[in-house]
Amino acid sequence: MNTAPVKDGWVTSDGLRLHYVSWGRDDAPTVVMLHGLRSYAHTWEPVAQALVDCYRVVALDQRGRGLSDWDPRLDYYAAAYVRDLDALIRAVDLQRFVLVGHSMGGANAFVYASAKPERLAGLVIEDMGPGASAGSRGSERIKRELQETPDAFPSWDDARAFWRRLRPNIQEAALESRMAHSLKKDTQGRVVWRHDAAGIGKARLAATPEQLVDLWPLVLNLHVPTLLLRGGDSDFLSAQVAAEMAEANSAISRIDIPGATHYVHDDQPTAFNHALRAWLDRLDDPLWRGQV
Repeated sequence: MNTAPVKDGWVTSDGLRLHYVSWGRDDAPTVVMLHGLRSYAHTWEPVAQALVDCYRVVALDQRGRGLSDWDPRLDYYAAAYVRDLDALIRAVDLQRFVLVGHSMGGANAFVYASAKPERLAGLVIEDMGPGASAGSRGSERIKRELQETPDAFPSWDDARAFWRRLRPNIQEAALESRMAHSLKKDTQGRVVWRHDAAGIGKARLAATPEQLVDLWPLVLNLHVPTLLLRGGDSDFLSAQVAAEMAEANSAISRIDIPGATHYVHDDQPTAFNHALRAWLDRLDDPLWRGQV
């Protein structure tokens, strides 16, 4: 299968130089994607390749991740991420787009949708909802992982074993992507993190309820078509909360992906891509599609 080339770009926000990537024609309907807490823009590449025949995909290395600058103030919270997203949208001159967010990126997407619904043709949330970041089994697991994550590994094999232990459901291609884009060798020959692992971990562990954001008011006030993709085996977003979200707001369509944990697009990429593509293809928004 032919793959679409990736293009790199840069934008400045809060004095930080942020990196983004894009796939597809500049004049195609655009889908902007936000990754999760310890991820990076290229995590979306297999998703982009499933969309790129009809859509343009733009993915941001959120501050502190990928090739983007680390924040010396450790402002790794939703308000700052949304400022960064707004800077990206201005830089690529998007008037209307679909916004996709996973986990932390999903929370940031909810906040942006509340602030600027007029920009969105649609919203896609991957395994994020009210209370997930603060009170779920998955949030407790993630906090333990942050506390137990080493600063460096003696070898690539040790790093690969670490990720395989944390993500037993991850597809091999997704694991190799994580190895390539979240790790590097330092001058001492150790394998170290590309992202600001210590700073991001410190900020997440110290987050107040306000910084984690109460998502219920944002869910209740959504006025754009929204797809909620939940991992069928997720420990982060419960089936009960997902059902309550869909019941509370008729704009939300919910799909559970069997065999996926919180990391849906890594665990079950084919099912994730099929569900997302089918929903995008049905999305009736002439402004986004450039038909008016």
